[in-house]
Amino acid sequence: MATQETLQAEKRDVKGTTASKRLRRSGIVPAVIYGSNQREYMIQLDSKNFFDVAKKQASQNFIVNLEIDGAQEKTKLAIVQDIQRDPLTGTLIHVDFRAVNENDTIHATVPILLSGEPVGVKAGGLLEQVLREIDVSCRPGDLPESITNDVSALEIGDSLKVKDLNLPDGVIVKMDGEVIVSLVVQTRAAASAGGGGAAKAEDAATEEGSAEGEGQEEAAAE
Repeated sequence: MATQETLQAEKRDVKGTTASKRLRRSGIVPAVIYGSNQREYMIQLDSKNFFDVAKKQASQNFIVNLEIDGAQEKTKLAIVQDIQRDPLTGTLIHVDFRAVNENDTIHATVPILLSGEPVGVKAGGLLEQVLREIDVSCRPGDLPESITNDVSALEIGDSLKVKDLNLPDGVIVKMDGEVIVSLVVQTRAAASAGGGGAAKAEDAATEEGSAEGEGQEEAAAE
């Protein structure tokens, strides 16, 4: 279960591009909160404080307790729905929060993490992760930071599928269970090494058979 952080915010009355740029220059990120049967309204919060919390999260969608100065309800349980950053500088541009109740069903995207070294990798294979994150549904209190699976037992040719994921209690996914998350593939080097060994064994058997044949012919001639 993800740890719920607390963020200080203020209700914001001024809107528009110019006002938002002014806020960002002063270290404040404009944001909006909506959902949970309430009217959407604008808020603002300290960019550094938000960034310090966000960088500790494995997923962009995480639960926070918002303490909003100037709002009728001072404390709001909310999920970070979207974070907009400048693509060049990484500067925070805007944050969307969706207010939730403890019994609401929320939807979020969480990362899939793999642990352990597969048996197949030790044998010369390569672990490939095809699916790195997955959409889940759960209550706010059940939202995991990530979904972690041990892949130590995978041999060359084996795969981990969605149906094999270790989902925490209360967390469900709607993706097809047969979708591959990761698999261990045979590398060309490993295949070549295996093929070379087999070829050498076959050559040795052929040579041994030839030698036996020659010995039998010599015995018959005598």
